[in-house]
Amino acid sequence: MADKWDLSKIYPDEGSFDRDLAKLKEEIIPSLASHKGKLSDFGHLRSYLSTERSLEKLASRLYLYAECASDVDKRLVKNSARLAKVRLALSDLSEATAFESPEILAIGEEGIKRFLSENPEFKEFDHRFAQLFLTSKHVLSAEKEELASAFSPLLSEGAQLYSNLSVGDYAPKRVTLGDGKETTVSLSNWTSLIADAGKAEDRQRIFEALYSYFDERKNAYGEIYNTVLQGELSEMKARHYPSILESHLAGNKIPASVFMNLIETASQNAEPLHRYLDIRAKYLGLSKHRSYDRFLELAHSEKRYSYPEAKDIFFASISRFPADFQEKAHEVLKDGYVDVYPGLGKRTGAYSNGGYKDGSEALHPVILFNFEGRLDDCFTVAHESGHSIHTLYSLESQPVMKQEYTIFVAEIASTFNEHNLLDYMLSSGKLDRETKICLLQKAIDQIVSTFYRQTLFAHYEYDVSKMAEAGKPINFQVLSDEMTKLYKVYYGIDITEEKLKPLVWAYIPHLFYTPFYVYQYATSFTASMLLYELVKRGEPGAFERYLGLLKMGGSDFPIEEVRAAGVDLTKKDPFLAVTARMKELVDELERTLFAK
Repeated sequence: MADKWDLSKIYPDEGSFDRDLAKLKEEIIPSLASHKGKLSDFGHLRSYLSTERSLEKLASRLYLYAECASDVDKRLVKNSARLAKVRLALSDLSEATAFESPEILAIGEEGIKRFLSENPEFKEFDHRFAQLFLTSKHVLSAEKEELASAFSPLLSEGAQLYSNLSVGDYAPKRVTLGDGKETTVSLSNWTSLIADAGKAEDRQRIFEALYSYFDERKNAYGEIYNTVLQGELSEMKARHYPSILESHLAGNKIPASVFMNLIETASQNAEPLHRYLDIRAKYLGLSKHRSYDRFLELAHSEKRYSYPEAKDIFFASISRFPADFQEKAHEVLKDGYVDVYPGLGKRTGAYSNGGYKDGSEALHPVILFNFEGRLDDCFTVAHESGHSIHTLYSLESQPVMKQEYTIFVAEIASTFNEHNLLDYMLSSGKLDRETKICLLQKAIDQIVSTFYRQTLFAHYEYDVSKMAEAGKPINFQVLSDEMTKLYKVYYGIDITEEKLKPLVWAYIPHLFYTPFYVYQYATSFTASMLLYELVKRGEPGAFERYLGLLKMGGSDFPIEEVRAAGVDLTKKDPFLAVTARMKELVDELERTLFAK
């Protein structure tokens, strides 16, 4: 079907997947392991790196196939079992190659430079080596690395438990609304239901129906998050990092000041967000603005978009950009590479994943949506397409070992597309008052959700990680209390008045799946906003520098990639520019809403 993934584009049949998995376990892992103790010999190093290059492609294909099959229906045991097999094989791989880093470090930087000079066909490994030597003091002896690898599956168990509890075992709830009608509340539709609910009591019922799932399991969720934290703490201690935060920054040479500047700037300049909620409450006639009231439209529209319409709007928004960029946008949304609509058992949210290119051999990136036809879904189409466009530029510009870009820059292309789509819609013709309000709200909500909200969660991770480092007990009450405190700082609201809202930490999968990931939404949003402004103003070379960033893939440290494109995130000024933009938009919204 056109609106479903065609996984035969990854593997033509299950047998092909099984053969590659067997190849990984029976050929590649033993081959790599056979070089243990021998990498100082350049002949062995050449053979080892050549096998690793093949592994990079094989592992990417195996994991993408297994993850996609699992994500479209997590109820099926065979899907989770297939993914578990891949994860176990990759864990075995990690254990079998634990000697790699210590042995390469023993060769020394000068030795590796000589190797690359004598063997230029392995030049694509140079950045990877640079990263390794950068973090050399955190690499253990070969024996200790092997031991650490043996325990590595346990470090991801918290994420797996969360997935099983929140998706695999999840069941939607029925709720009776004020008019006597029953409706089903699920992770995929609750925000739409709240947006359509006219009464505060119904919004509360919908919200509590969703969050009651987390409330009924709050002790389990608290312990699962504690499991994640303890794994993080163990890694920090074993590898001698000064903090959990530093363990996530060091590998990509990201100064801690970038993170601290972000949370300090956002938390100390949250007044425009407070004022936005006050304006909303006044205009909507709310006695209290609850956190879930953020889904209420300031200007109502019955407009719904089909998926083809959403694509056409996105394509029209980029029509002034170079033809190659437009061609890539069409390419990433081709049938078979996109799974469009929600389904029972399907993973919530949206993402772009996968991709490599080596000569004529290629793995195409795929996109997952849960498209329901709202304006937000149109922006999600632009957002996830940006990721896949980024991937295609990286694949065509970099060798295999430099094609995977870092999380730090991953959200730049996606949010750049959102900035552009918003401008396109704002300038697509004479706006009536309702449409202008809708788009102003969209612009403000984008800053709230991507900059303030994600920074709040990053701030939360930081504060809780400091508790774990100090040996303080972590349970659901501690986690809820910390969230309550930060909501007061960022949003200026007391979420204890909402009964179940303090459990929002249990609702956020990134906290469990990818610790210290979410701050990069805010840094990427900041970078993309400033880069887009340069392009919008027509600054000579701005779009070419932006494309240069996309083409760099993972060939340099991310701070340097962003700086080369024109933004220095080591300073507070870029973050202050976002808060200033927020103030401007809130001012404009207030004038529009209350104009006489």
